[in-house]
Amino acid sequence: MFWQKPFNDFIARIAHHNVPVQLKLWNGYEVALGTGPLVRLNIKSTGALRHLLHPSMASLGQAYVDGEIDVEGTIDDVITVAAQLSTHAGKPGRHGPRMIRHTPKIDADAIAYHYDVSNDFYRLWLDDEMLYSCAYFRDPQDSLEQAQLQKLDHILSKLRLHPGQRLLDIGCGWGALVRRAAEKYGVHAVGITLSHNQCELARQRVASAGLDDKVEIRLQDYREVTGTFDRIVSVGMFEHVGLKNLRGYFSRINDLLADNGICMNHGITSTDPDSAEAPFGGGEFIERYVFPHGELPHISFALKEMSAAGLEVTDVENLRRHYALTTQHWSQRFEQHSAKLRLMVGEKRFRIWRAYLAGCTYGFTHNWMTLHQTLAIKAGKPEHNPLPLTRDYMYTKGP
Repeated sequence: MFWQKPFNDFIARIAHHNVPVQLKLWNGYEVALGTGPLVRLNIKSTGALRHLLHPSMASLGQAYVDGEIDVEGTIDDVITVAAQLSTHAGKPGRHGPRMIRHTPKIDADAIAYHYDVSNDFYRLWLDDEMLYSCAYFRDPQDSLEQAQLQKLDHILSKLRLHPGQRLLDIGCGWGALVRRAAEKYGVHAVGITLSHNQCELARQRVASAGLDDKVEIRLQDYREVTGTFDRIVSVGMFEHVGLKNLRGYFSRINDLLADNGICMNHGITSTDPDSAEAPFGGGEFIERYVFPHGELPHISFALKEMSAAGLEVTDVENLRRHYALTTQHWSQRFEQHSAKLRLMVGEKRFRIWRAYLAGCTYGFTHNWMTLHQTLAIKAGKPEHNPLPLTRDYMYTKGP
């Protein structure tokens, strides 16, 4: 058979690296390799073998999503084996930055694809506030709800909010941060999102909290915002901006920021100094199935673009380990509700999200990507600097 020699070469290579996997072919043939937790890949046809001969996270993910390969074992073990197969495939695992074109229409369509699945879908595996961004764990044993509330307070403490100030939240999600800021600090907040589902539910939650006089939720692109804000925050949004657009994005923030204002950008960053994708095809899988047109800059590139846009960076915090814990909670909850989720979105989308969440846990744990909170003020305005000399204020409880 034409496939036997390349398949045997693949078996020999994987056996040499002791990858713990059991393969079952469409014709009933089985082979077990390595030692460790049992992960079984059921290869449905000869055509599916093309994904195995030079495996990557993208090719294996595609095979799973399209139903050409079924898997048995815990999803964490499956992802670990997929990463090992990809690591030992003998092909380069990284590509250079893609520099995708971004327009308001392209970005709105990408956001709708990802976020407008349904609010009920996200509600099943996020925390009660539906915070879809990295939580902040003071202890690894913190619950997801506790860690997400700690994230909000950590951000708001860094921003040094005062009653009556105007806060802009770029990419406000379901509105938890702006509601917390209004309730705890007495600010007037504007949250913007490109997701219709997020906007509708965020408005409902603002009304239910009795905060209509303090919080406004808009369906709006950041490029269309006007006015001046004392504080600006963006949480989990700049991944959608695009490498080419980062300077314009930070320039827009600078234009909207008051002279004595503070801004924070909280977002996923690449660990490759050249702002390339996650290794071994992980970024390719996410681009194809999860975040169309998403791009991750290295923190050095983000800092360069912030500075070029007229912002002075005052503090940078790496929260990679916190995101590994966060996505682990999400993935576990996703598994717990797998039957409901599969019925809700169908088999293919279920498989996409299952692989994505578990893959993110592996990726953040192994430093394939990371996350940074970056605090900044307007550059060249020393008379308006609103920050103390030390960072003590960031860890003081209460407004």
